[in-house]
Amino acid sequence: MRAWVVPMIYVAASLVCGQTLPRLEHIYLASHSLGISVASAQACLSASASGMMALTGVVFAVTFVMVQFSAIAYSPRLVRWFVDDRLLYHSIGFYSATFIFAFFTLAWVDRDGSGRVPTYCTLAVGVMLIVSMSLFVGLVQRVVDLQIAKVLQVIGDRGRAVIHGMFKRLDSQPWGEGETRNARIDGKPLGPVSQTVTYSGYPRSITKLDIDTLVGVARRSGGVIAMACGVGDTLVEGSIVLRIHGANGSFSDKEIMRAVHLDSERTFAQDPSYAIRLLVDIAIKALSPAINDPTTAVQAIDQIEDLLRRLERTDLDTTFIRDSNGDLRLIVPLPSWEDYLALAFDEIRQFGASSIQVIRRLRAALAGIADSAVVSSRAEATRRYLKQLDLAVEHSPFNPEDRIKALQEDRRGLGLSRRNLSDNTPS
Repeated sequence: MRAWVVPMIYVAASLVCGQTLPRLEHIYLASHSLGISVASAQACLSASASGMMALTGVVFAVTFVMVQFSAIAYSPRLVRWFVDDRLLYHSIGFYSATFIFAFFTLAWVDRDGSGRVPTYCTLAVGVMLIVSMSLFVGLVQRVVDLQIAKVLQVIGDRGRAVIHGMFKRLDSQPWGEGETRNARIDGKPLGPVSQTVTYSGYPRSITKLDIDTLVGVARRSGGVIAMACGVGDTLVEGSIVLRIHGANGSFSDKEIMRAVHLDSERTFAQDPSYAIRLLVDIAIKALSPAINDPTTAVQAIDQIEDLLRRLERTDLDTTFIRDSNGDLRLIVPLPSWEDYLALAFDEIRQFGASSIQVIRRLRAALAGIADSAVVSSRAEATRRYLKQLDLAVEHSPFNPEDRIKALQEDRRGLGLSRRNLSDNTPS
């Protein structure tokens, strides 16, 4: 709704101010003057009104370029991210408000041949022009921020923020009493399914779960809610959303579904894999024959490796959430470590199989992740994936010399091999 509500609020406010402020100034402040002539005021206000109309058109053009560029060069899933920029809608609204207010102020210059100029309203138009130029500079900066390094950094930052907010580090202090925490079911049965909630409607993605509400529902019913879908999954007609086990009472599906936030597409909220998904999209698009830009893929792997290094130190897999009394109330499925590895590297490995630069960077990333893992099973899974990458190199169309190069680690992709660094000691 922001696409039209925010500009319309500005338009409505400018209509009210344009009808009232010049009139009030004409009645109560007619004797005040800053020496602005009628001709000068008319020229300035006319130029302001017509200029703001042109500037509004330029803003729409900049918006179109941002959307088109992000969809073609990066990923179609980034379009909404750029379009939802608050600065864009506030800029369009403020430009429209400046135009409308200048138009109504112009109508009060030399009103009924009085030779008077609404001085303060004219000055207000000047201030609005200055603010408009500041907003335009901000929009130009948004275009500058479309540089690939900046886009990758922002996506990585969003992913890091989600990981920090969602997961508890394995090497940190244990959870306090009454907090949401991971735990085992200890082999206790969940009880029979007393209620199943299904989805009805158009396909929608789960963007967020209201944990407190779901835990509260489960506690009041005396049961356990087991989510059948996780954040990021798409619900279609008839999809099972959750099951309530061992409940003493039932709740309406609408009441429960209010705790499951849906949208037309995935968002970053409670979905750390979405940041990886976007980074992989950018990488494989850069590896397409039409673009052929492996360096961009290497830059995307930089951010992916950082996210995986943070994820490997967190408690992943299914989350068992308890209430303040320590009773299990909610089970939420989450991706496993193997799921994150496959999401992060499978497509890049497949589409970048013919790029020595990408293969070398993948090897460096996997080796680094395996070495820094605090859980042995995750380190082993990463090394198995590294062997899978080596197998892909063996079956690649590389000649023997290129195959040797592809089996080396290089965090730059090409430029600084780690193969024999330990042997480069001075004699």
